[in-house]
Amino acid sequence: MKRLENCMLCPRNCGVDRTKKIGFCRAGNEIKIARAKPHMWEEPSISGTNGSGTVFFSHCNLKCVFCQNYDISTKNHGYKVTTKELADIFLDFQNKAVHNINLVTPTHYIPQIIEAIQCAKDMGLNLPIVYNCGGYESAEAIDMLKGYIDIYMPDMKYYRDKSAIRYSMAPNYFEISKKAIEKMFLQVGKNQFDKFGIMTKGVIVRHMMLPGLMYESKKIVDYLYNTYGDDIYISIMSQYTPTNNLADYPEIDRKIDKSHYEMLVEYCANKGMRNVYIQDGTAASESFIPDFYPYDE
Repeated sequence: MKRLENCMLCPRNCGVDRTKKIGFCRAGNEIKIARAKPHMWEEPSISGTNGSGTVFFSHCNLKCVFCQNYDISTKNHGYKVTTKELADIFLDFQNKAVHNINLVTPTHYIPQIIEAIQCAKDMGLNLPIVYNCGGYESAEAIDMLKGYIDIYMPDMKYYRDKSAIRYSMAPNYFEISKKAIEKMFLQVGKNQFDKFGIMTKGVIVRHMMLPGLMYESKKIVDYLYNTYGDDIYISIMSQYTPTNNLADYPEIDRKIDKSHYEMLVEYCANKGMRNVYIQDGTAASESFIPDFYPYDE
C-alpha cells in the first residue's frame, strides 16, 4: 500500500517505508494481531450482554511506561493476518452475535483495516465498528476513516506536555488529541443507541486516572464537558495497575488512591455531568488485563 511506503499515519510522521523497515510503532506492512475474542469488559453500551468483538492489534504509536498490554505494544507478541483473514474474523464475530467490531490500537494499520472493513461489508457485515485508540491520532488519519467507523473510543490521557512526554513519549499530546476528538465528533455526531441500550454511533472518551495527576484529570474533564456537554460520554477509569517496568517512575508505581477517584467522580457530578461511566475498585486488578493468544474459531 502506497501510504505505508512513506508512513505518516500518526502524529509522529516517521515517513519510513514500512515495506522495508519499521518506524516508531515498530509495525511493518503486514497486519499483526494478538487477540481476537468477544470481550465483556468494555463500557456497558459497548459490551452489552453478548460482548464486543475485539481485535487487539500488535504494536503501538505510544510508549506508555505503564502499559497494561506491554506484551503486544512493545514486545511484539502476535501473529500476522491478511486483510481477507481480518475480514473473515469480523464476519465470524457477527455470526457469534456480538454487538460490534472493536479495533484496539489500530492506528498504524488504518489502510489495511479500511480494506478489511470494506471486504467484510461486501460479504454482509453490518455491525457498528468501534475505533478504540490511545488518542494520539492525526486529523488526516481520522479523515481517512470517515464512513468506516461508527463509534470512536479514544483515550485522553494527559493535559500537561511534561506528563505526556515522560510517561508516553508523546509531545503535544493534549493539543493533538483535542483535534482528533473534534474530527471524530464531526464524523459521527451525538451518541445514538438501539432499543437495548447498545451504542450504534457516537464518541466515548476514556480517561484513566494516574497517581498524583488529579489536576490533569480535572482539566481534561473540564475541557471535554465544556466543549461537548452531554453529547459524548466520558469514561473515568480507575483500573490503573502498576507494572514491573516502573522502577524509574516511582511517583506512579502504585495504584490510585480510592478517595482521589471518588473525588473526581464527585467533581463530575457537581458539574451536572450525566453521561459519565465510572468503575469500581475491582477494576484495578491484573484480571482486567487479557491474555493474548491466537484467534481460534
